[in-house]
Amino acid sequence: MNNPPDRTGNPAPRSLALRSAVIAALGGLLFGFDTAVISGTTDALQQVFSLSAAGLGFTVATALIGTIVGAAATGIWKPADLFGRKKVLYAIGILYLVSALGCAFAPDWVSFMVLRFVGGIGVGAAAAVAPMYNAEVSPPKNRGRMVGLFQFNIVLGILLAYLSNYVLLELAPEATAWRWMFGVQALPSLAFVLLLALVPESPRWLLKVGRTTEADRVIAALTSDPNEAQLARNEIAEALETDGGKPRAKFFSRPHRKIILLAFAIAAFNQLSGINAVLYYAPSIFKSAGMGESASFLSSGGVGLINLISTMLALLVIDRLGRRKLMLIGSIGYLVTLGLLTATYLSQGDDFSGTASLFVVVMVMLFVAAHAFGQGAVIWVFIAEIFPTSIRARGQAFGSLVHWGFAAIISWIFPLLADTVGGAMAFAFFFMCMVGQLVWVLLLMPETKGVPLEKLKAALGVQDGPEAPSDSGQPRSNATSTSHY
Repeated sequence: MNNPPDRTGNPAPRSLALRSAVIAALGGLLFGFDTAVISGTTDALQQVFSLSAAGLGFTVATALIGTIVGAAATGIWKPADLFGRKKVLYAIGILYLVSALGCAFAPDWVSFMVLRFVGGIGVGAAAAVAPMYNAEVSPPKNRGRMVGLFQFNIVLGILLAYLSNYVLLELAPEATAWRWMFGVQALPSLAFVLLLALVPESPRWLLKVGRTTEADRVIAALTSDPNEAQLARNEIAEALETDGGKPRAKFFSRPHRKIILLAFAIAAFNQLSGINAVLYYAPSIFKSAGMGESASFLSSGGVGLINLISTMLALLVIDRLGRRKLMLIGSIGYLVTLGLLTATYLSQGDDFSGTASLFVVVMVMLFVAAHAFGQGAVIWVFIAEIFPTSIRARGQAFGSLVHWGFAAIISWIFPLLADTVGGAMAFAFFFMCMVGQLVWVLLLMPETKGVPLEKLKAALGVQDGPEAPSDSGQPRSNATSTSHY
């Protein structure tokens, strides 16, 4: 029996597929928590470790440098291809757990930096592997929402980090509150590791490494009936034959140039919006606008809630409206909010009134809403979709590498930029970058909504050639059937 349609008219995903996507996406919750928790500790870190503005920026960026290493490692050493998606997810959970406990008990600045770096490696690997896993266990018509669960969990983790920071600020001793803020992440990290026992390995990877019996069993569990299972298996096998007959397709090659540039652009623009600078330094931004410490932390929680709600709304419509339309809406929202924030900081200088302070809070919340509804919901779905099977793991790692490379740079320089040229010029810089994103979306970004993964290579014009050869050497199939897997 086929699954009944959901409210959007699409077939509901099988329970195992949904459960697997939800559990894998919990890596995103830890991702969000790990990256946002430091927002509540910046003042304490600066005092405890006697940091300058540049030193604070480097401390915040340390975890992001770790994400670069984690993303690069997943692309260069290909652990997801060598050992399977599931084993790499286990390793990611352990890295999160070690980092959380280590940062909570770090005796000095160097130890703290090393352990934040370890957590960053987990974040970078999670950004590459978890969306790829979700894409490979999701039905095409539900793929946007199921891969988007990763982004949903990122923003849920950010919200939980903000709320946890606020509660611990009120309850924990002032001298150790920052340690509790990092240590509490150990609980969801342990839960993630334990829950991974309930998910299967990716059937695409199982077929790729020749474990056909196990792959057939997983495909049968993920699909609705034997006909759908056979269709899914045939299409995966056909894609692997086309993409995987040779041991390794060349990644940086002319036939792949278009999709590499697409991944680079969306990942770079994601951070050039200033979103991570805002999320990491939200309490500091609100304090600069004249708010007290407790109110700044509480307002940061409001930012996290808006982020979550906007992401939920985007995931409800991403498979109906498409990726490109959400990007357009988000780009316009960026320009409006960043423009008004720039104007407010220019007009107020260092003398913010109560009304101006409230306006900054509202604009920051709307800025985060624009990001969550556009870039935040689309980036990992889009990158997971555009690369063909032969280079998907490396493509996801490449996108993650670019994303976190720009995140590290922006987060590192933001405190120094705000100190030297002021908040107005910082927001003006982000505004100009988002003008560039709007142009890119209007002129160059393709729509990938509803296209089966095996068909996207042809839809994006990625052709096999001397630099990225067809792995089978066989003529291309002209089959036009649509995968339901």
